[in-house]
Amino acid sequence: MTLAAGDLGTAAPAQPNQLASQWRRFGRVATLVAAITFPVLFVWFHNQVGWGVGWSLLASFLCVIVFRGAVDVVSRRFIPWPTLFGQEGEAAREEDVVNRRRVWYWRKRFRLVFWIVLIITIVWVIRLFVRDPGEQSWVDAALSIPHAVGYLFSSGIWLQMIILPFFFIFNFLILFGPLAFMGISQIRSYEPGDADWGVKLDDVRGQAEAKEEVRRVVNLWQSGEAFEGAGGKRERGLLLLGAPGTGKTMLSKAIATNFNAPFVSIPGSGFAQTFIGMDVVIVRFLSAKAKRLARKWGGQCIVFIDEIDAVGMRRQSLGQGGSGFTTADPASFHDYCFYGPNGALTPTGDLVLETRAWRERLFQERAPQSVSPYPAFVGRLSNFVFPGGMGGMGGGGGGLALNQLLIVMDGIGDPPFWRRFWTNRLNTFLDATYIIPRRLGKASARLPKPKPRTEQIFFVGACNVPLEVLDPALTRPGRMGRHVWFRTPTKQDRLDVFNLYLGKVDHEPDLDTDKRRQELARITNGYSPAMIEQVCSMALTVAHFEGRERFGWTDIVDAMTTIESGTAVNQEYVPEETRAVAIHEAGHAVCAHVYMRGTESTRLSIRKRGRSLGHHQALEKEERFSSWRHEEMGRLTWTLGAMAAERVFYGENSTGVGGDVQSATARAAWMVGSCAMAPETIDLGASSGTEDEVDELRKKMEKRFQRIGTQIMNRSGSGGPFQQDPIAGVLSDPEKRAMATQLLGQAYMRAHLLVEANREAVDHIASVLVERRELHGDEVVELLEHASLSIPEADLTKDETWPTL
Repeated sequence: MTLAAGDLGTAAPAQPNQLASQWRRFGRVATLVAAITFPVLFVWFHNQVGWGVGWSLLASFLCVIVFRGAVDVVSRRFIPWPTLFGQEGEAAREEDVVNRRRVWYWRKRFRLVFWIVLIITIVWVIRLFVRDPGEQSWVDAALSIPHAVGYLFSSGIWLQMIILPFFFIFNFLILFGPLAFMGISQIRSYEPGDADWGVKLDDVRGQAEAKEEVRRVVNLWQSGEAFEGAGGKRERGLLLLGAPGTGKTMLSKAIATNFNAPFVSIPGSGFAQTFIGMDVVIVRFLSAKAKRLARKWGGQCIVFIDEIDAVGMRRQSLGQGGSGFTTADPASFHDYCFYGPNGALTPTGDLVLETRAWRERLFQERAPQSVSPYPAFVGRLSNFVFPGGMGGMGGGGGGLALNQLLIVMDGIGDPPFWRRFWTNRLNTFLDATYIIPRRLGKASARLPKPKPRTEQIFFVGACNVPLEVLDPALTRPGRMGRHVWFRTPTKQDRLDVFNLYLGKVDHEPDLDTDKRRQELARITNGYSPAMIEQVCSMALTVAHFEGRERFGWTDIVDAMTTIESGTAVNQEYVPEETRAVAIHEAGHAVCAHVYMRGTESTRLSIRKRGRSLGHHQALEKEERFSSWRHEEMGRLTWTLGAMAAERVFYGENSTGVGGDVQSATARAAWMVGSCAMAPETIDLGASSGTEDEVDELRKKMEKRFQRIGTQIMNRSGSGGPFQQDPIAGVLSDPEKRAMATQLLGQAYMRAHLLVEANREAVDHIASVLVERRELHGDEVVELLEHASLSIPEADLTKDETWPTL
């Protein structure tokens, strides 16, 4: 006999249904037998034993339910349970749950009775060998056990048994108590009305997209009942990602100020405890505190974890450290040449170009180093007690805090433990009686199932590492699944921040013009919002010190240069050297203005700051994520412009070009080795001759470029950027090095010809710089535009075109 395909769905469950039906009938028969024996038992206890009505009823009831429970336990031991998988009908599944709960209840009680009987029997057997067997019965042995327990309590031994656990706990607290307190003390809680940071959402500037995203999430936190009623689910966690100083903590304070709910904060380093397991205690304490505050204040609480990467790193990478946050291409040139606090391209600090990759690297360098909150001897003690880094501070226990934090995030919505415990025990007992029905009409005769707590705990984390460094279990949806990115402040972002802070301090009306505001945003390369606030405050300090109530353009410029490079050294150079430094910086500025069309100059100075005798800064006009070959050649020409200017005006170059040469060498090698940017094809113009003669002439030109580049190329050693590939690889490869030297030769040739053709304009720019010492923003741009610089036409076939080195 065969079954059709359509019969398979009904034929398969036939046996489970039949088995369940048989179990149901068997249970009813057993219950009927127990109910029939109830009157008999009552009469026996009341008449034969002589008990009262109440005790007889209770004894009869117990005997009936014990008998019924024994029947179920024995039956389930030999007959399998029916499977209800895939079966429809809520009543059948509920009945199965009740039956399983009854068997569990009585099996546990019978097992307890078995062990009690076994212990009494052992005591009885032992006493048989001590006393006369005729004087000792099994019942006497059972009654002797309570007497023995009473003796222990009367003799004072019980006091020692109680003191011993307390003694252990006391010693535990002596050792671990102070360490746990140090960790718990880092948890800060603020209830509504306790603190006001004075930060509003409107005060967070320069992050319009991030702020709007956070506002959208927080609005649902505050009043998302309609959203959940429509089927939505509120995000439980919010992760703020971005470089240090981009406003993540400030935005968190704005949330705390404007969100009428308690706010609990802890740094990520607060989870790093000395001994293994203590970090779990910190997480549990944090969770309990947040839940308690949420119950007190209407059911909502925010937990803010700053530098969450300290606890949320990928578990397989714990103890290995992590890189700072950067969205820049790892092959960015700033990864090889980045000097000083301002990220100069040269070791002398005289060339700064603001690009997106430069800002990312600059803010990454400002990231604070994680410092343990514990004294050094605590770490040494941890390593002594737990060799190999078993303690949380050693790196081996960090995963415990992360695991516990994930459990806490998932368990926020669970029903209360004790309510679940007592509801389960009471309902199980009522089911195990077999007599008390589950329903009385339409009303339930059992305690209702406990529901999850209504309070909502929301988590906000902030970190400055890439998202891929964090553990995926932490960043998945349902935990910290909403990610908000904070970019480093662009020119427009800085303008927004200036509009905020200038509105808070007294300043001259000139700074309120759109021209001045745009200029301020342009010349504050790499500034964070905190630095802009400091600049405004410092400018007002200068004005008040001089007896003025408001500050102006000069004050804010002085404040900026002081913050960036320290107080300027008012040291007078030798007049000839002053002129040479001005020519040097003018060469940079002229080449940048002509060959770097996508940028604009922001500062030109010959005031000594630190190691730099002067500097030129430029800004990329638009946010870029890559650059073309001609743009890199323009930056290479800009770097060598100072050397070309010194050669044109003095016939030789000074030692001041050393930093420029090192940076130019690195850039040329990077272009060849990483970016596949070979030297330009030489344009010979209208040269006549056969094809072989033209090729021979072109090779001659390439060798001349190569000779110039070889003289310029820095080959002084393997220090600085030359320790890393691809630069070291290029410089050690003859063919690649030849291509790099040609790039240097071509860039220097362009710079030399430009300065030579515009000698008078460069001389004028240097003269203005000697007189003014420092120019900013529009002053630099206007000076360069009025110079009317022109790119010369050059015939490379003529020997007089080539510079002499």
